[in-house]
Amino acid sequence: MAKRLHGEEIDNAILKYLTDLPFSATTEMVAKQLNVAWYTAQMHLFKLEQDRKVRYFKIGRQNQWIISSKMTK
Repeated sequence: MAKRLHGEEIDNAILKYLTDLPFSATTEMVAKQLNVAWYTAQMHLFKLEQDRKVRYFKIGRQNQWIISSKMTK
């Protein structure tokens, strides 16, 4: 059974996952990768967005997430 992630572990896992991707990821992709609920992923992503570590943009109804440093200004 895989170890359950909590708190800062989730934040760090999200940052690593998004850093390793050559493109953006949806909330659902992040949740599946980390094996957490969609809502859990969304709340952590919004926290990281407030901390300016990630940014999001919408495509249709989906939030697309990317590491802030990958975004052009």
